[in-house]
Amino acid sequence: MAFEGLSSKFQNIANKFKGKARITESDLKEMLREVKLALLEADVNYKIVKEFIATIQEKALGQDVLKSLTPGQQVIKIVKDELVELLGGTDARLNLSPNPPSIIMMVGLQGSGKTTTAGKLANILRKEGKKPLLVACDVYRPAAIKQLQVLGAGLNIPVYANENSKDVVKISKQAIEQAISKLNDVIIIDTAGRLQIDEILMDELKNLKSAVKPHEILLVVDSMTGQEAVNVAESFKDSVGIDGIVLTKLDGDTRGGAALSVKKVTGRPIKYIATGEKMNDIEKFHPDRMASRILGMGDVLSIIEKAEEAITEEEAEKLEAQLRKNKFDLDDYLTQLKQIKKMGSFSSILKMIPGLGSKMKDIQVDDKEFIRIESMICSMTKQERRNPKLINGQRRLRIAKGSGTTVEQINKFMKSFEMTQKMMKQMKSEKGMKNMMKNLKGIDKDAFKDMKF
Repeated sequence: MAFEGLSSKFQNIANKFKGKARITESDLKEMLREVKLALLEADVNYKIVKEFIATIQEKALGQDVLKSLTPGQQVIKIVKDELVELLGGTDARLNLSPNPPSIIMMVGLQGSGKTTTAGKLANILRKEGKKPLLVACDVYRPAAIKQLQVLGAGLNIPVYANENSKDVVKISKQAIEQAISKLNDVIIIDTAGRLQIDEILMDELKNLKSAVKPHEILLVVDSMTGQEAVNVAESFKDSVGIDGIVLTKLDGDTRGGAALSVKKVTGRPIKYIATGEKMNDIEKFHPDRMASRILGMGDVLSIIEKAEEAITEEEAEKLEAQLRKNKFDLDDYLTQLKQIKKMGSFSSILKMIPGLGSKMKDIQVDDKEFIRIESMICSMTKQERRNPKLINGQRRLRIAKGSGTTVEQINKFMKSFEMTQKMMKQMKSEKGMKNMMKNLKGIDKDAFKDMKF
């Protein structure tokens, strides 16, 4: 996961300053050296590191530790504030036209995840109440059009394509006409990429930009390419012009240097980050939240938003009704499991919880366990799911064979389920799930922004 190495180093730096009443020049010199090395190892641009260190030195030198903070926390607060600025300072939103349709042009090199990101963006915009139309303008890469059509079909989002033409300007104009007639208020154009930047690619993008006048040009870059991602971003900004950046494959890059460099180098904000292969694995980029994650402070706001999206009030009402009947069976357990899966990988959720980030680095959370549990439950009969007490030794052997697991794994799961069942029954007392969801949706998220964990 992104920033694991950097996060670990920053937390070690903070721990070294515990117990000191003042940040001395010697302390600061030692801390800055370690911060510098940590950033360089994370593949952050050298010039940016130099400026970053100079700013921290100016703000921290000789500064008295605040009464409410330990010296380590004071240092990390200074670092966090500068990280937020480095990542963009404030949240950046899409430029959408007040007179629809809004046109978004996706650009980037081949292999950056541009087509998949176009589908993810359409999906997230639809959840916000928009009616998107995807446009297939990658007319060179084999199966690119088909890929977008498959993504659109899976999301139930329309895709405009003209497989008989390679004129991307013509295709885009036809798509705009269709969007107007079908009342689509957002048009997302998936353009062609190349294995490297060349004049043909840039000229085509310039012509398309001139013809359709997009309200937003989003550059999709692969964060795993490190500083090369920053170089690509700078080239696209200079040649075509971009309004924002989408960083992909952050789930696989443990360094994260591209995220820390790209805004400063290009002057263009990161607007979204992609953290997995599923269509829901995309997030709006929040500089303050990302800085908190890097420093191991967690990300409570994102957990709240993921929960709000995954668990509807109707589902909470249904579960509460089950609890009031003293009934929480394996069907309910499976429903809850699927809702957790909607929120993302279990390990990524745990790392957003304040205080768990550093503790999770050496713990491997196997998300395949969800699949095994789902397979176990689906191998049970309706009667067994509704009344788990029926599951004796012989039935457990049958379930194990049907789910490709062992009786030992079945036994372990059933013990875990019994503990969950007891916990869920206790929740029926004071506040039911429905009230919990109402409270969750009513949380003032701003109250968490400056909270110290």
